[in-house]
Amino acid sequence: MLARTATIERVTKETQIKLTLFVDKSPTEENRLNTQSPFLNHMLNTLATHGRFTLQVDATGDVDVDPHHLIEDVGIVFGQAVVKALGGSFKGIERAGCFRFAMDGTLADVALDVCGRGNIVWNVPPFESAFVGTVDPRLFREFFKGVVDGLALTMHVNVPYRDNDHHVVEAIFKAFARALNQALTPLPDGEMMSTKGTLEAPKC
Repeated sequence: MLARTATIERVTKETQIKLTLFVDKSPTEENRLNTQSPFLNHMLNTLATHGRFTLQVDATGDVDVDPHHLIEDVGIVFGQAVVKALGGSFKGIERAGCFRFAMDGTLADVALDVCGRGNIVWNVPPFESAFVGTVDPRLFREFFKGVVDGLALTMHVNVPYRDNDHHVVEAIFKAFARALNQALTPLPDGEMMSTKGTLEAPKC
């Protein structure tokens, strides 16, 4: 199997991002995460660990205004990197994945379909805190909306009960990572998992 890896650079007036993704954990490279936000770094490390990826991110942005742009754009670039690492095609992968992650008193369910149609359903109770670390936890919906847009992914997130905001965000990341790992599992025969015989990936 060819190495499934990609590097994406995105430069705008709001953010400057370089992201390298190894879909299949690299035996030689390590995670390197530098986003100006310690809590976002923590969540990206969680994503890489539970997805069995290797992830390297250098990202800066107008966080003096609001970290919104930085968090959303890192999500977009991550989604684009997945598409590029797959060779711009959704052929030969399982396509769908789901995982239920229990973290102390919080439960998070994530189901997803790598189908070429971007859609996010976010059934998460309102956050109780203004900040987790130094980040408004509501911004993590924007991260996943960015992933959905960059990857053309359908994603459903449900949190039926929770204990605290940190656990909500982290449990969602862990469930997402494991569901995505399932969806990106290679098929031995390389078939296209579609009754139509085609899945349109976004241009990378």
